[in-house]
Amino acid sequence: MNLKGINYWSYPGSPSLAEFFVAAKRDGYECVEPAIGDDGELNLGVTQSFCEDAVALASREGLQIKTMASGTYWSYNLASASEADRARALDALEKMLRITSWFGASTLLTIPGAVDVFFMPDAPVQSYDEVWDKATEGIRKALPVAAECGVSIGIENVWNKFLLSPLEMRQFIDQFESPWIGSYFDVGNVMAFGHPDQWIRILGPRVKAVHVKDFRRAVGTGEGFVDLCEGDVPWPAVMAALREVGYGGPLTAELIPHYPSNPELRCANASRALDVILSSG
Repeated sequence: MNLKGINYWSYPGSPSLAEFFVAAKRDGYECVEPAIGDDGELNLGVTQSFCEDAVALASREGLQIKTMASGTYWSYNLASASEADRARALDALEKMLRITSWFGASTLLTIPGAVDVFFMPDAPVQSYDEVWDKATEGIRKALPVAAECGVSIGIENVWNKFLLSPLEMRQFIDQFESPWIGSYFDVGNVMAFGHPDQWIRILGPRVKAVHVKDFRRAVGTGEGFVDLCEGDVPWPAVMAALREVGYGGPLTAELIPHYPSNPELRCANASRALDVILSSG
């Protein structure tokens, strides 16, 4: 059974974990996805006891934690042209795998690198093949820690001009010959250049986790992300494909950007939309 989930970034104002859990419960979610950062409450230096206390807080609200996210990859990543940044990214990834295990979650959202970043125009453009090679090297080094922690590295399809087809994503994952790497599949992110149900069927059991967003193809830019069931995502086809490949994990809403006024209303609306999505297909 797929749980109805919500990502931490969906709520405005950088709430505390306790506030995030209360809000998610209020809005009818069953599962939450905390996000690890370089600083803030949930940072790379947190202790196991902190994580276990956070899990207890979520449990008191009746919430489960199956996946973890992080936004650190945009500042530095495994495929950076800088050797120092690559070393920093590997150290961060290994710490986040351990943190994810302390939360009792099974998948860590991971962005291996970027050819370019559309919302960071000053970031350097990197060679596609170099990003592939450096990201491969970094993930290979991190996989023993993933195995030790029992946590899967979930490679997300994002607008980084890298891994642009399901065949390529499958090839990237399969080269490691490891059960501890798979796809963190984002339904809305793929809409600008593909069909989500095709991606799901091609990736098959490699799908470790799922983010849900909706998108209007006619807009075609970051402004095209809209409320669930308001865009062009073929939700019945997506749900049918997920069932075909045996995906039983959460569907986690990632709602960015926020409404300009009453931003938390978007989370409440998404909860109701997810009820409809989960019953389709």
